[in-house]
Amino acid sequence: MRTAVVILNWNGEKFLNQFLPVLLRNTQLPGVDIYVADNASTDNSLSLIEEQFPTVKTLLLDKNYGFAGGYNKALAQINADYFVLLNSDVEVTENWLQPLLNYMNENADVAACQPKIKSFYNRDYFEHAGASGGFIDYLGFPFCRGRVVGTAEMDRGQYDTVIDVFWATGACLLIRSELYNQVGGLDDEFFAHMEEIDLCWRLKGQGFRIVCIPQSEVYHVGGGTLQVEHPHKTYLNFRNNLLMLYKNLPQKSLSNIMRWRMLFDYAAAFQLFVTGKPKNAKSVFKARRDFKKMLPGFVDKRIENLSSATRTDFPEMLRKSIVIEYYLKGNKTYSKLIK
Repeated sequence: MRTAVVILNWNGEKFLNQFLPVLLRNTQLPGVDIYVADNASTDNSLSLIEEQFPTVKTLLLDKNYGFAGGYNKALAQINADYFVLLNSDVEVTENWLQPLLNYMNENADVAACQPKIKSFYNRDYFEHAGASGGFIDYLGFPFCRGRVVGTAEMDRGQYDTVIDVFWATGACLLIRSELYNQVGGLDDEFFAHMEEIDLCWRLKGQGFRIVCIPQSEVYHVGGGTLQVEHPHKTYLNFRNNLLMLYKNLPQKSLSNIMRWRMLFDYAAAFQLFVTGKPKNAKSVFKARRDFKKMLPGFVDKRIENLSSATRTDFPEMLRKSIVIEYYLKGNKTYSKLIK
């Protein structure tokens, strides 16, 4: 079995210099190759790899295709049984990969998995992007075991059980290459953000499991390429989340959920405006406008997703609103949320 650990890079010289040595030291397993796929960087990323990390294989893309398109272009050039999508700002730990591979080898019904993701700067706490496994509520808002909205919990071992999740983070995602290709990979029209949740939704729709394996642990800087509260990140998150819902929701619930989402999105824009983030508020309106413009191009994707799905109901989708639970009821941890 061959495994390809693939870092998608765009002007990430700083992170490559910081984290590649750790990755190389802690990933000395037979059958594992390490790649850097470069999204047409303009810094010295490639010369750094050539001079200091000659064992790392490079794939050169002709322009910046974003996270989704870049990975699709890169992975199409790699022959491996497993792909590991790894952010350039992730610090892996000793023996991080083996528990993931062991579980996948022993469970053929699992399409993808992730390790426990902790904060690089606040190392006792879970990190925003993935924590100890990803979930969504029925309105499509994502949260994690260990992180709900803006509250990240301290890791006390409370979420150390292997668990089925709704989505695994793209910061460190191990996936079967055959299934990645079978469902069409990441949706490159997303460019970046939410694409791994959409991918996992499609995989789960076809009857496969997504799992978090906390016995593997990595540390994520987060916001390495786009800061957490950047207006463009707000735009991509809201636009892509709506596109994801349209692509994957069953017909019986689509209209009702979209009506509720409109109310919640406008409430979010108002909250951003009154808290001094007018550019972010504007991004929410722009996201909704562009979502409507893009809808005609997603009709065929929706038809294909629903026609290939063998299930549309998932226990990993919360039947409550995390917005109401978090802001109105004060349930700010995963354990309180799922009671």
